[in-house]
Amino acid sequence: MSDVNNTKSQPAVFLLTGIPGLDDVHVWISIPIWLMYVGSILGNSVILFIIKTDPSLHQPMYILLSMLAITDLGLSISTMPTILGIFWFNSREMSHNACFAQLFFIHSISFTESSVLLSMAFDRFVAICYPLRYASILTPPTIAKMGLVSLLRGVSVIFPLPILLKHFRFCHANVLFHSYCLNQEVMKMACSDIRAHSIYSFFVTVASVGLDFLLIILSYVMILKTVLSIASHTERLKAMNTCVSHICVVLLFFTPVIGLSVIHRFVKISSPLVPIFMGDVYLLIPPLMNPIVYSVKTKPIRARIIRVFVK
Repeated sequence: MSDVNNTKSQPAVFLLTGIPGLDDVHVWISIPIWLMYVGSILGNSVILFIIKTDPSLHQPMYILLSMLAITDLGLSISTMPTILGIFWFNSREMSHNACFAQLFFIHSISFTESSVLLSMAFDRFVAICYPLRYASILTPPTIAKMGLVSLLRGVSVIFPLPILLKHFRFCHANVLFHSYCLNQEVMKMACSDIRAHSIYSFFVTVASVGLDFLLIILSYVMILKTVLSIASHTERLKAMNTCVSHICVVLLFFTPVIGLSVIHRFVKISSPLVPIFMGDVYLLIPPLMNPIVYSVKTKPIRARIIRVFVK
C-alpha cells in the first residue's frame, strides 16, 4: 500500500526555469538567444559544407574540425526546443522520460566533444613535434577510429545515468534551475539514495573530461618545448599560430564545463543566477564561437568562405 502512495506522490513532470525575476521580459531575452542558435547552426553548417566540398581540406586537421562542428550542432539541437519553448511559450513542464533523454544527449555529446578536442590537440602535437611522420601517423583510417572512439566513449559512459535516474523516486520540489535537464541537478531532485549515482557521475566526469583537459595541457607543454627549440623566431610564431584556434576553442569549452561542475557539486550558492549563467555559457557560447574562431584564424577556411559568399 505504501508503494502505491509513493508512486502517486511522485511528481509527473519536472518544471524548467527561464531566468528568475525576469519573466516579463522573456520574449526580449529570447531574441539574442534565438540569434545565437541561428548563428550556431548556420556557422557549423557552413564549416561542414566547406570541408565536404573542398578536396584540399580533406586532411586530418579539417576532418577533426568537421567532427567538432557536428558535436556543436548536436548540442544546439539538444537544448533549443526547451530553451526557446520557455522564453516564447512559457512551456516549462517536461516529463521524466523526456528529461532523462535530453540530459543523455547533452552529456554524451559534451563528452564526445571533449574527446574530439583531445584528438585535435594530438593532431597539433604530431604536426609540430613529428612533422615528417604526420602523414603516416594520422592516416584517414586512424582519424576515423579516433572519431568512432570519441563517440562510443561519450555514449557508453553516459548511458547508465538515465537508466539509474529512471529507477529513482522524485518526491522533492521538482523545479530545475536551468531551461534544460542536466544530470547534476536532476539527481538532486530524487528522494532515493543517490550516492552510487553521484559517485559514478563524478568518476566519469573526472576520468573523461578532466583527463582530456590534462592531456591537452600536457600536449601543449610538449608543443611549447618543441617550438622553443626552433631557432627561427618567424618559424616559432608560425608553428604557434597553427594552435591559436584550438587553444581558444579549448578554453571556450572547458572553462564553463569545469566551472559548472564545481558549482553544482562543491559550492552552495543562494542565488540560482550563477549556475544558470554558467550553464547557458556552457551550452550556447562554444557552438556559436567555434566556427567564428576557426573562420577568422584558419586561412584556408576563411579564404573558402570568402569565395563562397563573394561570388
